[in-house]
Amino acid sequence: MFGITDLGTYLLGTIAIVLLPGPNSMFVLSVAARCGVRAGYAGAAGVFVGDAVLMLLTALGAASLLRAVPALFIVIKVVGAGYLTWVGLGLLRNAWQRWRGELPPAHPDAAEDLARPFRKALTISLLNPKAILFYVSFFIQFVDPAYAWPGLTFLALGAIAQICSMVYLSVLIVAGARLAAAFVARRRTASAATTGIGALFLGFGAKLATASLG
Repeated sequence: MFGITDLGTYLLGTIAIVLLPGPNSMFVLSVAARCGVRAGYAGAAGVFVGDAVLMLLTALGAASLLRAVPALFIVIKVVGAGYLTWVGLGLLRNAWQRWRGELPPAHPDAAEDLARPFRKALTISLLNPKAILFYVSFFIQFVDPAYAWPGLTFLALGAIAQICSMVYLSVLIVAGARLAAAFVARRRTASAATTGIGALFLGFGAKLATASLG
């Protein structure tokens, strides 16, 4: 169907990959827990748009360009790692302020890094060149080389990935919104959770900084 060679295997693989913790899902969860469902879906929309752009770039051969120009990969990698680190430090600063009682447990404007969830989620999604390479290495395994319209195959594969991502992020948003209610009454619990997510972002930044094209 649509030039997909093994739809069942692709679907199972996509679900497994979507469930792996990453900066996109952690950011959406933190936004929903801090600011509620509406802000959570704003962050999710940023993820969807960012992933769609990466999928389009993949279909247009962006990964080949990154391999042909290693310096470009290094620049994007450094910028992406720096941005993830900046987001992580912002979350840690916010957690410290909340621990000291300088901020309420949950407030949509409490921290700059959560003020514009769509833009920040979009930036986090786009500043990850490894994602482009992942899409190529994963998608290409399920594209029938004999199919007359490979662009349609990439579109179908991308749509399936987006649907899986939408379902998973919706679950995280609902869970985050439930956490928000608890955080209102428990300042230190909210601070500890934000600290944990901030530390994860520092880890994501370090991992991206040491990533390679190999």
